[in-house]
Amino acid sequence: MKLFIDSADLKEIKDCVEMGVVDGCTTNPSLLAKVGRKIETVIPEICEIVDGPVSAEVVAIDAEGILKEGRVLAKLHKNVVVKVPLIAEGLKAVKVFTKEGIKTNVTLCFSANQALLAAKAGATYISPFIGRIDDTSHEGMKLIEDIVAIYENFGFETQVLTASVRSPLHVVQAALLGSHCATIPASILKLLLKHPLTDSGLEKFLEDTKKNAEKAK
Repeated sequence: MKLFIDSADLKEIKDCVEMGVVDGCTTNPSLLAKVGRKIETVIPEICEIVDGPVSAEVVAIDAEGILKEGRVLAKLHKNVVVKVPLIAEGLKAVKVFTKEGIKTNVTLCFSANQALLAAKAGATYISPFIGRIDDTSHEGMKLIEDIVAIYENFGFETQVLTASVRSPLHVVQAALLGSHCATIPASILKLLLKHPLTDSGLEKFLEDTKKNAEKAK
């Protein structure tokens, strides 16, 4: 499973990329507002750090506006994936983008029906928001399971990009269900490394190394 970092913070992105586990990056207007950067300046900088797809989101909600914004974003760097909302106007734009060879990430997916339509329109990625579904007392991972099964049934090339990841458990569950990718905040990505037995084992090794060094004096 590909791991994308969900961030627009260059320092944070670089730090995670240096671990050698980041395959791509996703951004959105909220993440850009958090770092106070304009999309047209920060996306090329992210693309220089991340060797993989970088999602840049449009804010227009009409097909013509989405196409206009998306074409500008696609020209920023060869790795840019245009992020489009899962609405009728968005799917109209996705169909055109696909014909033009522009990759798309259809976002704000909350049902298998929506995912089916996005795949038929030619989406490169579909982003189901599992954490937000969990917040409504429904099971976000059931949605991932359903979408993966539907895509496999009919041979759709659209990749499932599990989004709104809230915990390391979400990552494991997505991987077990066959999600092609997951986009993860840096804080969660680093938690994937954590295990108390790793910490205690390393502490024991260092302690014994120190003792051996003292004995050898």
